[in-house]
Amino acid sequence: MMAAAGTGNVYQSFVRMPRNVEVKARVHNWAHTLKECKNLSESTGEIIAQRDVFFNTQCGRLKLRDFKDGQGQLIYYERPDLLGPKLSNYAISNTADPQGLEEVLTQALGIRGSVVKERLLFLVGQTRIHMDRVQDLGDFVELEVVLTDSQTPDDGQHIANNLMKSLGIAPEDLLTGAYVDLLQKDKGK
Repeated sequence: MMAAAGTGNVYQSFVRMPRNVEVKARVHNWAHTLKECKNLSESTGEIIAQRDVFFNTQCGRLKLRDFKDGQGQLIYYERPDLLGPKLSNYAISNTADPQGLEEVLTQALGIRGSVVKERLLFLVGQTRIHMDRVQDLGDFVELEVVLTDSQTPDDGQHIANNLMKSLGIAPEDLLTGAYVDLLQKDKGK
């Protein structure tokens, strides 16, 4: 039952953002990592061309992902810049006009940077494994363990750690931040 206007009762709705535990690492032996991803997923993977445009924000990261086929996604996420498995909260909205949306967001927020990559997607249980070839940056692997509502970040870290072992991801290969951060660091920004 709703309270009458002016009674001072305020209803707030809490929307829980989807969560995942993410790992990002440099790949030194593409052929070996690709073979392991194919074995774990029992598939050849799906090739996805992507251009991500990152916009200036006060907190978190906001990017527009253009799939180069007339489709895109606006993605906002909050994730600490730490090595190893880390919790990421995110929200995604699909768009059929990524170019138009990019123009509006550029005018409103300004562009922080962009990332062009070819991604191979593999699904292993509740984990999305991305093998990324990032223009001007190199080869990487990302693990995204998508958590259910009943799972804790520790559950996701356990799954990620097991996959890291299976893929031979060494601690010294782990990275912090997003690809745009690495590109800007390489350019001395």
